[in-house]
Amino acid sequence: MSAATRQQPGVLTDEELTSLDAHWRAANYLAVGQIYLMANPLLTEPLRPEHVKPRLLGHWGTSPGLNLVHTHLNRVIKARDLDALCIWGPGHGGPAVLANAWLEGSYSETYPDVTRDGQGMARLFKQFSFPGGVPSHVAPETPGSIHEGGELGYSLSHAYGAALDNPDLLVACVIGDGEAETGPLAASWHSNKFLDPVHDGAVLPILHLNGYKIANPTVLARIPEDELDALLRGYGHDPLHVTGDDPATVHRAMAEALDTALDRIAAIQHAAREQDAGERPRWPVIVLRTPKGWTGPAEVDGLPVADTWRSHQVPLSAVRDNPDHLRQLEAWLRSYRPEELFDDQGRPRPHLLTHVPEGPHRLGATPHANGGLLLRSLPLPPLERFAVPVDKPGATLHEPTRVLGDLLEHVMRATADRRDFRLVGPDETASNRLQAVYSASGKAWQAGTLDVDEHLDRHGRVMEILSEHTCQGWLEGYLLTGRHGLFSCYEAFVHIVDSMVNQHIKWLRTTRRLPWRAPIASLNYLLTSHVWRQDHNGFSHQDPGFVDHILNKSPEAVRVYLPPDANTLLSVADHVLRSRDYVNVVVAGKQPCYDWLSMDQARIHCARGLGVWDWAGTEDGSREPDVVLACAGDVPTQEVLAAAQLLRRHLPDLAVRVVNVVDIARLLPSEEHPHGMSDFEYDGLFTPDKPVIFAYHGYPWLIHRLAYRRTGHAHLHVRGYKEIGTTTTPFDMVVRNDLDRYRLVMDVIDRVPGLAVRATAVRQEMEDTRLRHHDWIREHGTDLPEVADWSWDG
Repeated sequence: MSAATRQQPGVLTDEELTSLDAHWRAANYLAVGQIYLMANPLLTEPLRPEHVKPRLLGHWGTSPGLNLVHTHLNRVIKARDLDALCIWGPGHGGPAVLANAWLEGSYSETYPDVTRDGQGMARLFKQFSFPGGVPSHVAPETPGSIHEGGELGYSLSHAYGAALDNPDLLVACVIGDGEAETGPLAASWHSNKFLDPVHDGAVLPILHLNGYKIANPTVLARIPEDELDALLRGYGHDPLHVTGDDPATVHRAMAEALDTALDRIAAIQHAAREQDAGERPRWPVIVLRTPKGWTGPAEVDGLPVADTWRSHQVPLSAVRDNPDHLRQLEAWLRSYRPEELFDDQGRPRPHLLTHVPEGPHRLGATPHANGGLLLRSLPLPPLERFAVPVDKPGATLHEPTRVLGDLLEHVMRATADRRDFRLVGPDETASNRLQAVYSASGKAWQAGTLDVDEHLDRHGRVMEILSEHTCQGWLEGYLLTGRHGLFSCYEAFVHIVDSMVNQHIKWLRTTRRLPWRAPIASLNYLLTSHVWRQDHNGFSHQDPGFVDHILNKSPEAVRVYLPPDANTLLSVADHVLRSRDYVNVVVAGKQPCYDWLSMDQARIHCARGLGVWDWAGTEDGSREPDVVLACAGDVPTQEVLAAAQLLRRHLPDLAVRVVNVVDIARLLPSEEHPHGMSDFEYDGLFTPDKPVIFAYHGYPWLIHRLAYRRTGHAHLHVRGYKEIGTTTTPFDMVVRNDLDRYRLVMDVIDRVPGLAVRATAVRQEMEDTRLRHHDWIREHGTDLPEVADWSWDG
């Protein structure tokens, strides 16, 4: 970002004030027109009911304030030759952001049929919140946006994510005062303790207080200003306050506040980059107080509207049916004096575009809001450098995530100069066995340090804060602006970001249908410290349901992988880090786990997504299997292999097929998911009529839901987590949920025709062992020796 400053910050000439005010009025006119009109955009004839949309949708209340911010950002961007991006937190202010994109010309460049003239204005108006048109909020369809209107509370963390490793970028972030009440937003104020003024850009929060949410006052607008000021100073900011309802006064104050803020930012960056200043800076924040629904109808049907919650959405709701409302709407529109703003052809008059930047400096045209244009492939190394040797299945053990940590350390080191890869997580990098990355990059930290601290680094690219919301927001902002990353989290607590990932998936699904949006790096989750190895932390840490949540979403945008060992985890990680436009969920353990597949075998197995492990079963190819033992997940895989071993020992004539599933979506029909299997493939693998005992990592009902249309579904029996948890031994967790090897053998005996009578003694032995386990752990506090010391001897 340019360090240039104005000689007289914030002092507007009369000519500048006139131009800025004209631009603001034009944006307000266009915002109102989008909410109401479907014809007669320039009011060339008296307004009639048929000119008005039959359904009035949209949000007016926040739009005038957003138009003011956009107008003044234009001025400083052009004057200082800035690269800038704006995050519009009040995302329902879509009319404002669309209006400004149209005024600056970026909208017409993106959508050539919406020309910057009267004809294009008519299209702009009609399409807004209209069937076949565009949403009422800031959305993927909006040029310059990386933030969806439904993402209430995420704007500031998105802004910081966008600024990371973008040293020349200014990220303005408008925060609505309703949004400011959310937990995610409250935590994200602390992001300034992680922003490196040397390698990162600057974030300028603009807290827009207009007093109301949908129907209630907002907290930050009603507390005394000195209390709010103290709160923001406590967060580490230097506040600048802009307050008023007189346009000329507010214009001058806003110009002064922006210039002062940008001068301070330039000074902070200069001190850090040129003078190696080590103290954490106090970044500016602007508090903008303007009336809700500013410049709109003061009163409707005898009730106050402007500067009240009634202006939140559509102030005049019965325009087609109520002549008084129609007259008020026309007067409202004409109050902006459109004849001064647009020529006879509907084109913006030159004087109101004086301060609009050009080319990619326009907020609607910045490539940072279309991050795929800036994206470079990660320098991923050959996996053989990190693979564990596997001469035969089950002969050795490794901690899968620790092996992955070595790969991530290489990626972190290989991107040291590019600075386009970040690892984020809530205080769990080392806990999740990924600490190898610290040798390539420490943990980002700008606050105080003590001698006992480890791996803290002012310039680090490992991001840890005990707020899953903030981690998610940082990473989303980082990815959306053209970089790569990985989110590592305890499995049970990733649910905290359920609603955030919802919005990101919706964003990805929409952008796939917008040819001008270039693909971005996938949002990759590594979920570890999972349900079956949280026996020490107990019930509160045991929840595998994030996978269920993800698989409810758009099949084209979501993928779920359950690698059973270290080499399959490496293969999956390589795949997801190369992928684009997905949300990838990878579930893998951090505890010692048997190595089942060599690197070559792992690649092939992961590419298929599932397959038969011939070496684990007892079918000889001369006949169909009597039973299929299927598994997905590292612990279920071990239990299935242990069960297969018991069956081989006790029922050697039984033909057992073992199937391991890595890509859980493979179970879906091919017409329902791109990774799904045809019925022909599914029946060939699982058989159409033989019992299938499926040991699954998560809630068993998910597997039934995925496979319910298959021919053999009636023969499918799934074991998984049944919400039975506690603090206990590792093996007791699987016993309590009937996922253990002995229960699986009993399931085989119960379901294979003829075995119930022939294998009664075997079944009784399995049941007795479970009972012995129950007594043993209560006496010794450890698992049975034959479980604790088990190994594969196939």
